[in-house]
Amino acid sequence: MIEVSERKGEIKTLLKRLRSERKEQLAAARERNKPVAVLRRKVKKALVDGPQTVPALAAALSVTTDEVLWHVAAMRAYGLVVEDEADGDYFKYRLVQDQKKGG
Repeated sequence: MIEVSERKGEIKTLLKRLRSERKEQLAAARERNKPVAVLRRKVKKALVDGPQTVPALAAALSVTTDEVLWHVAAMRAYGLVVEDEADGDYFKYRLVQDQKKGG
């Protein structure tokens, strides 16, 4: 049991050192990810009112359907949204109910 505890401490120390050494790269990555995170939050917020299709989300958010589809596909892969009933040629997507609150 002590070995596991020691190993966790070593990993924690290593991660702290890596974060310090790569501070600039991490900051740049966060900055590049900001537009993605902003749009992802907008998609989530739009889905709070109920299921919507990709074209409806795109129109509501004033972005292309390609952008929305990319985000919805990623959110679906991570279990944040699921397909709901079809609306014509498109599926509606809805938020998964057991998500934690936040970004």
